[in-house]
Amino acid sequence: MPHEDLTHEAVHRRTGAVPRQASARDTTRTQAPGAEEAAGGRPPTTAGQPPAAGGRTGPGIVKPLPPELFVVHDTNAEMRWEAMRDVGFHVPNERFFVRNHTSTPIIDATAWRLRLHGTGLRNPRSFDYGELLALPAVTRDVAIECAGNGRSFFTTQQHQEVSGTPWRLGGIGVARWRGVPLATVLDLAGLTPDAVDVMARGLDPGYVSGGVDLGPVRRPIPVAKALQDVILAYEMNGRPLPPDHGHPVRLVVPSWIGLASIKWVGDIEVSASPLFSPWNTELYRMFGAAHPPQGGAPLTVRGVRSAFELPWNATLAAGRAHVLHGRSWSGHGRITAVEVSVDGGVTWRRAQLRGPHVVPAWARWHVTWSPQETGPRTLLARAVDETGATQPQRTPHNEFGYLFDAVVHHPVTVVNP
Repeated sequence: MPHEDLTHEAVHRRTGAVPRQASARDTTRTQAPGAEEAAGGRPPTTAGQPPAAGGRTGPGIVKPLPPELFVVHDTNAEMRWEAMRDVGFHVPNERFFVRNHTSTPIIDATAWRLRLHGTGLRNPRSFDYGELLALPAVTRDVAIECAGNGRSFFTTQQHQEVSGTPWRLGGIGVARWRGVPLATVLDLAGLTPDAVDVMARGLDPGYVSGGVDLGPVRRPIPVAKALQDVILAYEMNGRPLPPDHGHPVRLVVPSWIGLASIKWVGDIEVSASPLFSPWNTELYRMFGAAHPPQGGAPLTVRGVRSAFELPWNATLAAGRAHVLHGRSWSGHGRITAVEVSVDGGVTWRRAQLRGPHVVPAWARWHVTWSPQETGPRTLLARAVDETGATQPQRTPHNEFGYLFDAVVHHPVTVVNP
């Protein structure tokens, strides 16, 4: 099938209806006993260093996680939105959220190899770190967002039971990524006209679910998406990738759920037939009463969301002007408008967009509010993107709590100064 005949999601929607196995129903995260040797390089060690100066760490996470910057959820670390106030467009590396299925591997870049193989290549080959850095590079501002970002609101707002990490909205970050277009290395490896899927595999330890080791994280993407805008990134905000964010090399897949942006890439399989893994059959699909019995299509593009750069349950003084800041984003297109309500949705006001708002990143905005009466209030923010997509009042339920895109109810309390 020619590459140009494939849309971003066509292959997944056509081949994704694979029956789910019972083992993946148990989503408890259990670290594998040790790292298996992966195809792309020597066996990595896993994160086990003592906490660095400046804050504690989470299980299997290398960098410090000071509580004023992060909320730790087991092997994951959620960014606190209030910590982004006045920080700028990009999230600094030390403040970027961490999503690990197991633990961060420590990989020696000088020993690392990227192996490209499969039936969709004429010239399978490997690259070392120096060879990759010598190829023509691109720099892009792209958001990485966990598919479960906002999951906790299924429970707190919609009173529905879901499983998984209870993120609020801090499972997202925008960085300036530099790397080699995936299309470049595929071309050098002799991509064939009948290639269908591209699957990167990480060098992280195997993920155990229901007592079954599912192996390192891996997930196929269609060739058309791989050729369009995906990069093999080796820099984050002008510095080499930190260990927790994919050192030495990771995929960056603009506008898609964060799972597609595989970290610690060791090998890439390119196939002339559809590829499958637990991450596009058992997990990261919609299951539940509102979805087909075999599950929905594998998740791809992110929806529209908005967040205030404000503490949860913030206290604000009455009789004073407060500038409410926030950010909105969409995987479908550029944000064109944001509205804010300070009375729980009774009335809405247009927020002022400021600075750059790049399609695969986010838009910053602000609105001024001078509350006069004391007591609890609910702040709402809703965005619209250039396709006309807007945030709904409710998100259809799914068992794993993916893709919550409804308007979030942000509680604050107005007090006497």
